[in-house]
Amino acid sequence: MGFKSWDKVNIETVEGEKTGIAPIIISASRSTDIPAFYSEWFFNRLDEGYVKWINPFNRKPQYVSFENARVIVFWTKNAKIMIDKLDELDKRNINYYFQYTLNDYEKEGFEKNVPALEYRIETFKELSEKIGKGKAIWRFDPLILTESLDVDDLLCKIKKVGDEIHSFTEKLVFSFADISVYSRVCRNLKKQGIKYIEFDADNMKKIAEGLNDINKNWGLEIATCSEEVDLTDYNVKKNKCIDDELMINQFSEDKTLMDFLGCSSTQLSLFDQKPKKKNNLKDKGQRKTCGCIVSKDIGQYNTCNHKCIYCYANYSEKITEKNYFKYQNSHKNNESILL
Repeated sequence: MGFKSWDKVNIETVEGEKTGIAPIIISASRSTDIPAFYSEWFFNRLDEGYVKWINPFNRKPQYVSFENARVIVFWTKNAKIMIDKLDELDKRNINYYFQYTLNDYEKEGFEKNVPALEYRIETFKELSEKIGKGKAIWRFDPLILTESLDVDDLLCKIKKVGDEIHSFTEKLVFSFADISVYSRVCRNLKKQGIKYIEFDADNMKKIAEGLNDINKNWGLEIATCSEEVDLTDYNVKKNKCIDDELMINQFSEDKTLMDFLGCSSTQLSLFDQKPKKKNNLKDKGQRKTCGCIVSKDIGQYNTCNHKCIYCYANYSEKITEKNYFKYQNSHKNNESILL
């Protein structure tokens, strides 16, 4: 059975009653770093029961209710501010896990406004110890090649981070930067004088081979995000970031969620003792190579203040700074990150 649509609900808003959707899985967010910059906004909206999301293409609002929410998938490069707030989700019996990007591009300056690497590593460990390593996914994403940053350099960077955190996670996810696909990213890199190199099949295999060798000391599951290339010969899988299999493993006691995923906790395999999913929930709104199941993203473009030069979700640094300034000064009563 395929996914059709989220339940429609009536939502009491500051503008009166509105019709909205009530997703079971919420992504927070591919478009911005909610844990790093908008934690207070998120929990304010959780208290109010809904989010007003602005479509970035037609500027039309959509109201998103937390009424049916069973899983929140957080995406971040710095979860520090949110860690102490997670007890609120536990009290509400809402499941969650983190896609935590932990790159080492300090020398290159690709991520201008992220905290120091050592701080981010310690934060990753703190988060893992609080929520469990199965719910703290490490991403080294994206991998970027330049005239001064080659495959060996990238493998050294990944190893440096992984040697610190491999016992605090179960999975490493990575992707190869598709820079030429995003004209804004190309312009940003050229503006900074960075001479990037697109990955070819040979370099992709060298990365996979190197990671497979490094991983002999880590024992992690390694997977690519939205990549066509088949690297299974090097023990590299294709990832689902919004991941029904992870949800089954971590949240199998949640009957509502298991029913949505198309499996029952009473139907167990004699071999792996895990419920077997029946529903086809692939997110058709994502790229063809994306393995994610359906979710509703509540983030907004032009709001992430990390200012990474490879980011596709920020059109303009000036607009992003303006939006973040407005948020800092008046966010408590607003429905949307974009005011």
